[in-house]
Amino acid sequence: MGPVADALGATIVAAGRVRAGDIPLEWEGEIVGALRLPGVHGTLDRIVATVEAELGAPLRDLSREDKQHAVRLLDERGAFQLRKAVEDVADALGVSRFTVYNYLNAG
Repeated sequence: MGPVADALGATIVAAGRVRAGDIPLEWEGEIVGALRLPGVHGTLDRIVATVEAELGAPLRDLSREDKQHAVRLLDERGAFQLRKAVEDVADALGVSRFTVYNYLNAG
């Protein structure tokens, strides 16, 4: 379960610490623990980190074509639904907001 929890940014909690909102983990009909998903805080950072790992470099160091691909991946993963995401992604890419909007419109 560790890799799944890591991919989701979740933590694994023991059965005795399960609370409302956790995703219970069952084994043979008994709850043996749970996944606790992170709150919204830090969501964009986690999505960006996943894309950077997938593309093999920080967003700022990518080629223009790879930056466009990164923006498409971020869009597919819902990053731009978050408040101020365009500005934050533009900063991470080392481009203007206008450029990010152009990449979004080109896809």
